[in-house]
Amino acid sequence: MASEAVQQIKDKLDIVDFLRGYLEVTSAGRNFKARCPFHKEKTPSFMISPERQTWHCFGCGLGGDVFTFIMRHENIEFGEALKILADKTGVELRRMNPAEYKYFGLLYDINNAAKEFFRNELEGSETAKKYLKERGLAKETIHEFELGWAPNAPEALTLHLLNLGFSPDELIRAGVTFKTERGLQIDRFRGRIMFPIHNHLGKVVGFTGRVLPHEGPEHAEGQGNPSASSGFAIAKYVNSPESPIFQKSKLLYGFWKTKGTIRDSGAAFLVEGQMDFLMSWQAGIKNVVASSGTALTVEHLKALKRAAPEIVLSFDNDEAGWAAAERAIDLAEANDFNVKVATLAEFKDPAEAAQARPEYLIGAVSAARPALSVYFERYLSGGVLKRSSREGLVKLRIVLGKIKNISSPAEQVFWIRELANFTSLPEKVLSEEAEKVEVKRPASAALEAYAAEVGGSGIKLTRQDLIMTNILGTAVVRDDFSILDGLEMSEPSERAFEIMKDKKTKSDDPYVDEIISGASFNEYDRDEEVITDLRDQYNKEHFKNRRLELVSKLKQAEANGEDVVIIMEELRRLPLI
Repeated sequence: MASEAVQQIKDKLDIVDFLRGYLEVTSAGRNFKARCPFHKEKTPSFMISPERQTWHCFGCGLGGDVFTFIMRHENIEFGEALKILADKTGVELRRMNPAEYKYFGLLYDINNAAKEFFRNELEGSETAKKYLKERGLAKETIHEFELGWAPNAPEALTLHLLNLGFSPDELIRAGVTFKTERGLQIDRFRGRIMFPIHNHLGKVVGFTGRVLPHEGPEHAEGQGNPSASSGFAIAKYVNSPESPIFQKSKLLYGFWKTKGTIRDSGAAFLVEGQMDFLMSWQAGIKNVVASSGTALTVEHLKALKRAAPEIVLSFDNDEAGWAAAERAIDLAEANDFNVKVATLAEFKDPAEAAQARPEYLIGAVSAARPALSVYFERYLSGGVLKRSSREGLVKLRIVLGKIKNISSPAEQVFWIRELANFTSLPEKVLSEEAEKVEVKRPASAALEAYAAEVGGSGIKLTRQDLIMTNILGTAVVRDDFSILDGLEMSEPSERAFEIMKDKKTKSDDPYVDEIISGASFNEYDRDEEVITDLRDQYNKEHFKNRRLELVSKLKQAEANGEDVVIIMEELRRLPLI
């Protein structure tokens, strides 16, 4: 059972030692403290109890054990956290929990077996090794990031994995094979350099395959498009399909290797592709991370935010690259990052710069300028404000919109002042012009999509209902709602409780849905001591809220000359907290 595996993992894993890998932990009497990674704070309010093997933040109200922490910190589900912590502690999940293993562990095992297959194949492919050498990659880098080669054959990996004991359906679910229109099951990756994609904890969850120049799969059918005809144009890059363990919008290439350096340096050098990452890392820039050729997302930023407040961007040195960089800048600025831009002059991308002149790339990253300064020069240089008043006004408003997009009002004021110096226009005039500029932050659409994906809505739960999501999550896992006996639930929590008892996930109230979503996020089996603590916290919060409500009613009744005896009596009966 899951509860047995969870307990074995807890017995083997010390929560203080585990959290030291994520936080700067200091002693606080019998306990330990740190700054909470889930909300901004200057004074540590994140407490860790070695006796209870739990953590609790008195600032934002979150708390739990190692499972809760890793699920929230890495944005993963319980089953994935179970597999990761089982691997870390040596608990054999395959035997302990076949259902959990089949859903998550099996996918990890197949991807890992595929990675080893591709690595072995690379050793025997002179063509692939020659290409990597020509691109400037050293053997040490290839080994460090486990690059491989998918042979140009339709069933090489499929047969290998079948011989290891995996079933055809399991290979399809893992995304390493697919069925053609004729019903044949063949390898998804053929004739490609293979870049394993690791999650933020270092587990292989998928792949990107890059076709060699003048090479290509013998069978074009299905390279990234299983229904393609034989005339299908071969894609330069092919990615693993989405799966329970692989979502491109949440994963940053190389982050598992560089997040410590990013945290220490306070900044992340963000590039587009795997080769940009590898060559930058090889050149000595160890705080690099890549978006793997996909657009930067809020999920990417959430992961980076826990490590560093600053991003240095460098995308391809062409119009398409600049467009991608501008979207990334605006999204990051809207999410309270300090954003800088590294200019590569004559080099088209970081990989080319690193191969030709590694010291140049290092210098360019060190000399990166604030993104707003780059915007000033891009849109307003060359006397555009003087040549054409209308053209100048349009471009001025673009820049003002960029400034208004910044999340910090203080920073907005600073950049208005800088813009005044750059344009020789009075700050008052620029501020008045900025008022006319309507800005929809680029984060809005992405945040809405993220909220829809995880079941959230941007609604902030009360602390009482936030605690209830932890209790409900335990009740669902145990299929035992007696855990809630004796608790005076809020009306929204009561509705969420009734819906979840009926095995449903949706109501007609967004606030209630947020409680259900939070409970789903917190679905795992807690020990009795933690449950008792949660119930105590919930009751304290309930009585505090009820007292405030009654005091307000009392004041209103006294002002209206109404009888206050009943209110006073209920106030007297409330326990002191």
